[in-house]
Amino acid sequence: MTTYAEGVAEVTDEDFDTEVLGAGLPVLVKFTAEWCPPCRQMKPVLGAIAVEEAERLRIVEVDVDRSPETALKYGILGTPTFMVFRGGEPVKSMVGARPKRRLLAELEDVLDGD
Repeated sequence: MTTYAEGVAEVTDEDFDTEVLGAGLPVLVKFTAEWCPPCRQMKPVLGAIAVEEAERLRIVEVDVDRSPETALKYGILGTPTFMVFRGGEPVKSMVGARPKRRLLAELEDVLDGD
């Protein structure tokens, strides 16, 4: 069983539409895998952002091995891939681990609206 950072829920093929596409807030989806060291490295970063930005952003993880349909649907080729969804649509995509400050900077336009 995978352990997730505080404030970061796992979403699966079964509940992706409800939890991500139907969410009121923008959602940062981390496409991840248990065997991926950079994915594990991002756990504390995402946990911290999930707590700090809880009013403006929801963060979830999708395990590409357990939820292959969702990964295939969005063309995920590597992990970690971060995809931001707003209003049911993907609006931003980033591949690879990055420091918290850089990730927040890359998310700023999404968090501030348009």
